[in-house]
Amino acid sequence: MKIGLIIIGDEILSGKRQDKHLSKFIELLAARGMSLDWAQYLGDDREHLVAQLKLAFASGDLVFSCGGIGATPDDHTRQAAAAALGRDLALHPQARELIWQRISEMAAEQGVTADPDHPDTLRRLEMGMFPTGAEIIPNPFNKIPGFSVGTVYFAPGFPVMAHPMMEWVLDQRHADLHQALGRLELSMIVQSTMESMLTPLMVAVEAEFAGIKVFSLPSVDHPEWGRHIELGVKWGMKGEAQQLDAAYAALKQGVLQTGATIGTELVR
Repeated sequence: MKIGLIIIGDEILSGKRQDKHLSKFIELLAARGMSLDWAQYLGDDREHLVAQLKLAFASGDLVFSCGGIGATPDDHTRQAAAAALGRDLALHPQARELIWQRISEMAAEQGVTADPDHPDTLRRLEMGMFPTGAEIIPNPFNKIPGFSVGTVYFAPGFPVMAHPMMEWVLDQRHADLHQALGRLELSMIVQSTMESMLTPLMVAVEAEFAGIKVFSLPSVDHPEWGRHIELGVKWGMKGEAQQLDAAYAALKQGVLQTGATIGTELVR
């Protein structure tokens, strides 16, 4: 199962708001020995959202979507998810109860009685309209829940709400994917050579050590190392530490045989 993140909102694409979800989700995954495979930024375009969500539902990936599940005219995610699934939107009974609790609490704070038929109440209840068959994701910030269908999870765009909801999903729904040891990298700072000179070596190491990925990150103006290439190996499954060490040793030996210089060595 791959892991993906969808971030929705015209305000992100226009630069009015800075995305805070990508870095946080990567952090939450890393703390559980997991890693992100892909991410998308999408605007508030319902037709395009439907097309992309169809792909997400069909992928079998664990996907987290942030944004667009409110009840204002520029929120399209709930409707797009329903259309992508070919399902109707319906008021989720548990979502209705949680939203009503929130409405009642807000009314009590103002010293008034909550009115179940007030237009504001009815508009707020629209936030509990999810695709039929959806399950809720609890929201510890204000009780207004998100929802999920299969392994695709939907949360608000507000980081203060979305981030604890991400944690809940990872811990309560996908604890089986946690790993004792997450993605590990071994790399070296290589100087006095060109990336093209190292490509055959990279191909050979990947061919010899199944499941190991070789990466190359060139830089031309690093403040400490100047022009260099960070060359290394990484893996994403537990139980391969010995294989990783062997692949790195083979890579290092190959670099030295080319006459290149190895400086700092890194472990992540």
